[in-house]
Amino acid sequence: MARLCPDRELETSLLEDHELVGGLDEVGRGALAGPVTVGLAIVSRSTADAFPEGLADSKMLSPARREALVAPCAAWLADHAIAHASPAEIDALGIAAALRLAGRRALAQVRQRGHLPGIIILDGTANWLAQPAGDLLTALDQPGAPAPTSEYGPAIPDDDVPGVVMRVKADAGCAVVAAASVLAKVERDAIMSALPDPGYGWASNKGYGSAAHQAGLAELGACEQHRRSWRLPGLR
Repeated sequence: MARLCPDRELETSLLEDHELVGGLDEVGRGALAGPVTVGLAIVSRSTADAFPEGLADSKMLSPARREALVAPCAAWLADHAIAHASPAEIDALGIAAALRLAGRRALAQVRQRGHLPGIIILDGTANWLAQPAGDLLTALDQPGAPAPTSEYGPAIPDDDVPGVVMRVKADAGCAVVAAASVLAKVERDAIMSALPDPGYGWASNKGYGSAAHQAGLAELGACEQHRRSWRLPGLR
């Protein structure tokens, strides 16, 4: 099967009704450790038709190619933001709500710069961004729940969340979402590679369940970077 290549058809059609259109994608949903990360890329009516050469879904690109695309994507976009939810927040909220928190943190960043998009293209079939955020506040207010990770910044409230258009494989088929995917993947990989590592192999597995990571879990147990609410393989 031929690889799906991104185009600007959907985002261009949405720009007929909106000054700014955002593309949103997540990285790290299936990891055993580390934050979940959301990338937000924004295009405007003045964004160049030609997007960076070689842009594709981040999963289809080598690490070197992804890193080489960061600067061209940032230059092409009207704005962009990357935000996270911590392992403790994932444990307290569940993965879908943690994604929602990270996505709303990314939106808060661009709103502060006057670039809140009128509509978002979201990869997949589950609209985890637009569900009411009251459950986030309720869960984080429970005894023993972690305080929201202040270093990751605030999240916008329900009333400020843009409309959402769902698109399956948008990270491969929509240029603005592909750009969000690349930016998020590069930043999360850098975070994981920079973590102190007593033997989990963060630099090579980025928190996913590789054989080396499972062996590290069996020998060392879980650390604060692990999602303790998940079934962690290899534990004694």
